[in-house]
Amino acid sequence: MSTQDIIDTLAGIAPGSALDAIRGRRPQARENAQKSYLALFEPTDAGDFSLAERAAVAAFVTGLHGVSPVAAFYGEKLAASADAAALVEPIKSEIERGKTSGPYGAFPAGPLSVDNEAGLIYRVSAERKPVLGPRLIAALEHAHLLVFHPRDAASADMKALLAAGWSTTGIVTFSQLVAFLSFQVRVVSGLRTLAAASAQEVAS
Repeated sequence: MSTQDIIDTLAGIAPGSALDAIRGRRPQARENAQKSYLALFEPTDAGDFSLAERAAVAAFVTGLHGVSPVAAFYGEKLAASADAAALVEPIKSEIERGKTSGPYGAFPAGPLSVDNEAGLIYRVSAERKPVLGPRLIAALEHAHLLVFHPRDAASADMKALLAAGWSTTGIVTFSQLVAFLSFQVRVVSGLRTLAAASAQEVAS
């Protein structure tokens, strides 16, 4: 099990640094974020959401957010998974296929409807479906929906996961994993921006 704080690692926070002190002001938030990482990526029992699937989904989701230390970390985690060697290149290709901006979606009829915006509806390429298999096909398509079309997610999308072989428990864990990754990307990005600004101030 990992003992080093994953967000500190990805943000490049050294013990005793100014950013270390900033994170230290909210010890419970820091501890809970680390516990979430361990529960999602280093569980004692992965259940029916395998570690290889978790790594594949994580590499895909963080890759959609763009080039970053977080995306590199999960890409390396996928490559290091003995059960996922064949997934590395297909996931990279699907990241490129799924990249877009957003968020997109439609609000219920009313004053907010003026902010409706249509966007890419991602589907896994036919070429890579045989390698990914039905479970990951459904997972990647649903993850893309959660990242770029959060307000469009509906019960029919959950049914697609169930039809692909996901259990209700697996879907809950999958949703938690995608939400955690989006949070982690934002936090690490913010901390690295703070670090760069502090370094610039010192240099000037």
